Amino acid sequence: MNYEFDTLQIDTAGSVLTATINNPPVNVMTTQLYMDLVNFTSQVEQDERIKVVVFDSADPDFFIAHFDVEAILEFPIDKPAEKSAEMSDFHLMCERVRKMPKATIVKMAGRAGGGGNEFASSCDMRYGIRGKTTINQMEVALGILPGGTGTQRLPRLVGRGRAMEICLGSDDIDAETAESWGYLNRIFDTREGLDRFVDDLALRISAWPAEAIGLCKASINNAEMPWEDGLLEEAYLFQQTLRSDGAQENMRRAMAMGLQTREGEMRMGKLCREFGEAD
Repeated sequence: MNYEFDTLQIDTAGSVLTATINNPPVNVMTTQLYMDLVNFTSQVEQDERIKVVVFDSADPDFFIAHFDVEAILEFPIDKPAEKSAEMSDFHLMCERVRKMPKATIVKMAGRAGGGGNEFASSCDMRYGIRGKTTINQMEVALGILPGGTGTQRLPRLVGRGRAMEICLGSDDIDAETAESWGYLNRIFDTREGLDRFVDDLALRISAWPAEAIGLCKASINNAEMPWEDGLLEEAYLFQQTLRSDGAQENMRRAMAMGLQTREGEMRMGKLCREFGEAD
């Protein structure tokens, strides 16, 4: 299978595939990165040669910053929000990652926020670096809500109360906390330690029968049912928040105060507080 993308570098070693995200300056999930992820996940899902998919980043400070707020501001809001009977394309992409019969692992060496964090949380396993890895869901501070699976995925991963803290607090969650809450499987003191463990784990899993990997993953996923009803409700509520004056104002205020700049992204928790108090 031919893997060629503008924002993803694809490397294979046996039945292990590594997809390295590279979308400077801060790996914002632009339309291009989003479409590359949609197309890549669709392709690799069907690739019978691959048993393990590892997601990495070329930027040591960012896995995926978040979904492009400039793109969100272009979403149509001229009509009332409607509850769809089908999942959104973003939900479908995340569900594809969650359900594909392959092990999916994230090397989260830097920051993951918003839709980037929702994408990472859709994968089977996440590993980070002490003092470096950070997660953030800044959407409520922007006047919207995590609309890319976050309100449904995070409670299942870390529990309702901690999901509330992550989403409503819109603050940075450090690696130590994320590990203790069960979001990160493990954290390591160095990038070398992270690479060594994940590379060994991926190689180990790739040695098992493909059918066993896929069916075991499917069986574990069954513990999360029901699912689609929550995603449909999430998408509807996201559309409602998007149409509020506060959302439009906060997203534009955030962009003016440094959102999607390297300086702003590196202090997302503080930036959320600042533009939240700027009213």
